[in-house]
Order: sequence, then structure tokens, then C-alpha cells
Amino acid sequence: MISKDLQEALIEQLNKEYHSAYIYLGMSAYCSKEGFNGAGNWFLIQYQEEVAHGMKLFKYLEDQNVSIILPSISAVEVEYSSLLDVFKKSLAHEQTMTKNLNNLSDLAMKNKDHATYNLLQWYVTEQVEEEATVSGIIDHIKLVDGNGYGLYTIDKELSGRSFIDPTAN
Repeated sequence: MISKDLQEALIEQLNKEYHSAYIYLGMSAYCSKEGFNGAGNWFLIQYQEEVAHGMKLFKYLEDQNVSIILPSISAVEVEYSSLLDVFKKSLAHEQTMTKNLNNLSDLAMKNKDHATYNLLQWYVTEQVEEEATVSGIIDHIKLVDGNGYGLYTIDKELSGRSFIDPTAN
């Protein structure tokens, strides 16, 4: 059985996963509005991944007979100064999520809850990939230094991303 403090922390994380989805939906809207339809697509896929992350946690809580409450999801920013800015804010968000998941993992170990710790390791591993991917995109955007054709090329590459449920494996 999951301790009360860990249950509350996991429900808070569930809210953060859906808030993340909402953040990425806002980023998608911004990119599309600015004509970066490829980046809009990339963030829309990111939105779908965050929803899948939330569902994985939701199902785990259900399987553990946790009484789930769903707090409100906060409003998100939908205006950014540039494509670089939106990706930098995405990276900062992912770094915050990594910190949150590490803290949750620590709490699970403190509670000697190995099942929850095991679940959280999936998320921790996923965060390594998330941060590396966004960092790579930022590097490419910096490399073109505002060059229109370079940004067009990056945007076109981002348009090729399709949703593959990361929780399905």
C-alpha cells in the first residue's frame, strides 16, 4: 500500500503531467500562429506524450486503489519571443519535471515503496531522453542564428515527428 504522503505526491505529479500537456499545447499554438507548423506539430506530439505519461500514472494509482482527486490545471503561457525562446522554456520545464521526479523517487525509497520507485524509474529514464532531444533542437536553432532558410529547414524536420506512445513498451 502506498503511504498517504506518497499518494498525495503522486496525485500532485499526475496534475503536473497534465499541466505539462497543457503547456505543450500552448507552445504548439504559438508555433503554428507564427508559421512554424513543423514545430507546432512537434509540440502537439509532445502534448500527446504528456497525456500518455499522465495516463500511465493514473492507471498505476487506480491499480493501487488510491482515491484519485483531480485538481484544476493552471493556465499556461501562449506567447513567446521566438522559436528559440519557446524551446528554451520547454527545456527549463523538462528540467523542472526531472527534479520533481527525482524528488518523488527519493520519497518512494524513503517509504520503502519499491513498486512505486520502479514505476518512477521509467519516468526518470524518459526525462533523460526528453532533455537531450530538446537540447539538440536548441543547438540547431542556435546554429542557424536566425537565418530564415535555416529555421525553415529545422521547422520542416520537426514536422516529420509522429506520435508513438512511449508508455506502450
